[in-house]
Amino acid sequence: MPLSMVNTGRRVRLLTVKAGRGLQARLAAMGLVPGVELEVIRNSHHGPFIVSVKDTRLVLGRGMAHKIEVE
Repeated sequence: MPLSMVNTGRRVRLLTVKAGRGLQARLAAMGLVPGVELEVIRNSHHGPFIVSVKDTRLVLGRGMAHKIEVE
């Protein structure tokens, strides 16, 4: 399922990023690589989408979050 559909407070594992090489590289530089665990800190379906990755909080746009597949 896309990361944008995960409820606040849930922990998930990143499977893949369905985007071009530029966005994949940008997300990888932020630590969002296949296999990493994420915790959704905020997903109120409006405003910023916030995740925690390895004790770091990241703010993602909804479009970006929708391209990240998780389980």
